[in-house]
Amino acid sequence: MVDMVTAVPPMTPEAAVQHVTTTNPLFELTTATIRGTQFRVFKNIPPHARALLHASRAAQADGAADYLVFQDDRWTFDEFTNEVHRMAHVLERDFAVTKGIPVAIAMRNYPELLILVLAIASIGAVTVFVNAWWTTEELDYALRDSDARLVFADKDRVERIQPLVADLGLTLVGVRDGEGLAGKSYSDLLAACADTTAPDVEIDTDDDFAVMYSSGTTGHPKGVVQTHRGAMNAVFTWLMQAVMAPLVNPPEDDAPPAPRPSVLIVTPLFHVTATHPMFLLSMPAGAKLALMYKWDATEAVRIVEKEKITRFLGVPTQSAELLQASEALGFSLETLDYIGSGGAKRPAAQVEDLARKFPNADIATGWGMTETNAVGIGMAGPDYVARPGSAGRLHPPVQDLKFLDENGHEVPTGEIGEITVKSPCNMRCYLNKPEATAEVLRDGWLRTGDMGFIDSDGYVTISDRKKNIIIRGGENISCLDVEGALHRHPAVAEACAFSLPHDRLGETVGACVQTRPGQSTSQEELNAFLADHIARFKIPERIWIQASPLPRGATDKTDRRALRAQCLESIAETGAV
Repeated sequence: MVDMVTAVPPMTPEAAVQHVTTTNPLFELTTATIRGTQFRVFKNIPPHARALLHASRAAQADGAADYLVFQDDRWTFDEFTNEVHRMAHVLERDFAVTKGIPVAIAMRNYPELLILVLAIASIGAVTVFVNAWWTTEELDYALRDSDARLVFADKDRVERIQPLVADLGLTLVGVRDGEGLAGKSYSDLLAACADTTAPDVEIDTDDDFAVMYSSGTTGHPKGVVQTHRGAMNAVFTWLMQAVMAPLVNPPEDDAPPAPRPSVLIVTPLFHVTATHPMFLLSMPAGAKLALMYKWDATEAVRIVEKEKITRFLGVPTQSAELLQASEALGFSLETLDYIGSGGAKRPAAQVEDLARKFPNADIATGWGMTETNAVGIGMAGPDYVARPGSAGRLHPPVQDLKFLDENGHEVPTGEIGEITVKSPCNMRCYLNKPEATAEVLRDGWLRTGDMGFIDSDGYVTISDRKKNIIIRGGENISCLDVEGALHRHPAVAEACAFSLPHDRLGETVGACVQTRPGQSTSQEELNAFLADHIARFKIPERIWIQASPLPRGATDKTDRRALRAQCLESIAETGAV
């Protein structure tokens, strides 16, 4: 699908963008008016996910290539496509799913999740990605908010959702170990449908593709509504970076041909990092996809060796653990040519360690959001080694970037402002939250809540987060979400959550609570209480408990920064972890 052209001498990145967009029809640009605002967009890319599936067949050896690997199961691209089509017809025939209907997927990383995403999209319905770590209470909120009444789930999620079935009028379909526990089973439904023809539902490029939930500054997560156009423009933005790379850094004349790309997915598929730059991109890139049910560094090393994986993308913790496991097992993992990170900032020392251990691989970093379909900023290779504290440069060619002060005015180069991006990849809205949408989306520009600055060479450094989000190993946690759960405990008068530094995870959750007069509690009691209200990864590693009021700022709000500093100082004084 992509003509990988090299050029000598090397081009500047700007010249490479000009060359690719004017000589390769796939990346030709035009303009489009989207929800009243004009954007640059790719002119000739597939307009929606179903078209992407079909257009990618040529890149996948006309459908004959091994495409999807999970443990002992394998699918060629044609086999995968046929299962997508069969499941699409099941959705139409057995569940009367039509265009615009939300369908929820609640499971760990199984192949059926990928098949369902494209089956749902192929008939113009909307995938609702459900966080597999959520409690029954959190699942209840998302299913009510999205209005999804058909849910595909594995065993653990079936068990958590069962208490909601009658009240919400849900239809549950069990997948893998969930089969037999719900009213219907995925494998039985698939076996009963032999129709492998493609659905013919008309889909507009600006129709909704998916809803993904992202933690925010309110107690409940926000449903990010992504369109087909947004997802497709993100996919081809990344694909274009691969076309530009040999123009900017030409290979040696005697370099062997690049191997077929092979991708290992290790992060949860209910997050945009796994679905978009890994799964969706793999199809037009002609890549093979290997899937891990859950993260295990030793198993990841074995899969990289067996499947000749070239591309690894995970949170920084996973890169570090992959390095450690490869050394322990004595494997060089020489097929890896890309080791990326997202979801959290990678420690600078880790960049050097990875570059030394994996000399054949470009060590990479990236910044993107669920709200941007994961596209954004990034860099790889020597640039990253030289600037390990930077997030990289804006990925061309359909994005624009500026940095704004509190009043919405653009700040000069080198000064800190709120990272604000404009592109067709931006979300349509926050589901059912018009006020929250209006706060961040203005005239096509998305105010991200991340603070940073850009230097004269175009490299962006992220300095802080305007919104109170803790990023624990790539998982976004709302401070107010944790605080809301703590406030439910009868002994808690006030609560404040904040990040704690963590060597492996980057950050973890800390909290301080004020008890009610005459009452007492303990961390053990509070954590046991929280287990019924929030997912385990959100439960604080440490809780400070005091009878006195929490510190307040000039506006009488809890001074989160002062409290965090006070608690961290107590750790330093006592030596406690």
